[in-house]
Amino acid sequence: MKTYRIRKDDKVMVITGKDAGKIGKVLKVLPKKDRVLVEKVNVAKRHMRPNPYAQQPGGIVEKEMPIHVSNVMVVCSACAKPTKVGYKYIESEGKQKKVRFCKKCNEVME
Repeated sequence: MKTYRIRKDDKVMVITGKDAGKIGKVLKVLPKKDRVLVEKVNVAKRHMRPNPYAQQPGGIVEKEMPIHVSNVMVVCSACAKPTKVGYKYIESEGKQKKVRFCKKCNEVME
């Protein structure tokens, strides 16, 4: 299974495409398709049929579509800039813990 430096609930910036420059939160990571679902980014209109069992009305609904993982970059919470993510081990309570860190400001991203 593939692992990504982007995780659910990360704040990311879109770096290419029609939504370049937009910042949003990752709602879902889809590793089989190399894509992520970012809130309020890559929004498409879908025609939905009403579902009386789930009390869903029909009509035209706007929903987020997946965007390729290479088109987004993690935004550091400390320096508020899009950055690459690195990994390092931190010693805590006698155990080593693997954490992500910002390559620009060297702050831990957890």
